[in-house]
Amino acid sequence: MNIVFLNSLEKRTEHDRIVTAQVSICERHGEWHLFWDEPKPDGHAEQTVWYEGGSWQELLSVFRHGIAVKLGEGYSPVIDGMLDDRTDKTSKMYGAQMLACYSDLNPNEALYTALTQWRRSQAAAVKKAPYFVATNRMLRLIGTFIPQTPEELLQIPGFGENKVELYGTGIIEITKEVPREHRFPLDWVKEKLDPLEFTQWLYKQKEVKYKQEMDKLTGRRRLLEGVQQGRSIAELQEQCGMQRRELVQMLEELERDGYDVEPVIERELRDMPAEEQALIWEAMQTRGDKYVKPVLLQAYGDDIMKADNIDLLYERIRLLRLRFRRQGEAVKQAV
Repeated sequence: MNIVFLNSLEKRTEHDRIVTAQVSICERHGEWHLFWDEPKPDGHAEQTVWYEGGSWQELLSVFRHGIAVKLGEGYSPVIDGMLDDRTDKTSKMYGAQMLACYSDLNPNEALYTALTQWRRSQAAAVKKAPYFVATNRMLRLIGTFIPQTPEELLQIPGFGENKVELYGTGIIEITKEVPREHRFPLDWVKEKLDPLEFTQWLYKQKEVKYKQEMDKLTGRRRLLEGVQQGRSIAELQEQCGMQRRELVQMLEELERDGYDVEPVIERELRDMPAEEQALIWEAMQTRGDKYVKPVLLQAYGDDIMKADNIDLLYERIRLLRLRFRRQGEAVKQAV
C-alpha cells in the first residue's frame, strides 16, 4: 500500500498530556484508503477507516469533514493547511462570522419565533419562499442584537439597502418593543467573544458544510448506480433517500456532466402519449428551454395550472428537456 499523505495532529488533555494522532491517505491497486489512528487510554493505537473506494472526490469530502470534526475536538495539525483556513481577519466575512458565532451562543428564541412568523406572512404575500425574505441566520442575528432603526439594521450581515427598504419597517415594528442590552455599532463583539469558543464554532460550521458535501457525493454515487441498473424515479427515491424534485435536479446535473440518464427518461415517459411529447417539444423550440412554465402553458393552455397532476407535468417537461438539450448539443457538434 502506497502512502500518499500523512500528517500528525496533537491535542492537549485535561491532565496536560499531549495526545498524538495521525491521518493518512493510501492507495492500493487504484483504490483509495483514508485512515485515522488515535491512541486509546491504554496507550495502544486504534485505527479507524474513514473511507475506502475509487473516488478521489469522495475521499476528499470525507477527509475534510473528518478533519473538521477532529479540529473541533481540540486537535491541531503538526503541519497546518489541511483545511482552507486562510481568512483575512479584517474582512467583512470574518466580522460577519464573529457576529453569527456570538448570536448562536446568545440566542433570543422568543424574538426569533416572532420574526419567523412575520417572515412567513411576508413570504406568503409575495408568493416566495421564506428565505427570499430573510434567512434563518439573518433572523437569529436580529434576535440577538435587536436593531431598532434602519441604520442599525444595515449593520446586520445580509441586510443591504434594498432589503431594509422592503422589510425594515416590519422588522423594526417588532424589535422596537423589545428591551436590549447591546449597543450599536457592533464592534464590541470581537472583544466580548471568547477566542476558543469562536474557533470551535468555525470548525463546527466547516463540519456541517463538509457533511453536506459528503452526503451529496454519496447520493450522487447511489443515483448513478441506480440509473445504470435501470431503476425508476420512485425506486431511486427509496435507494437514495431523496425527494422526486431533488432527484430530477441531480439527474440534470449528471446529464450536464456527460452521464447518460436516458434509461430513466425512457422509463418515466413510457406511458406519456407521443402526441403530448410532440407538443412539449414544439413549445421548447418556440419558447426556448430555459424556463419550464412557458413551455407548460403553450403545450397545455392556461387552465393547466389548476390541474391536480401539475407536478408530474413539470417533471415530465424537465425530463424531455434533457433529451431536447442533448439533441441540440449533438447538432452543434455535427456542425
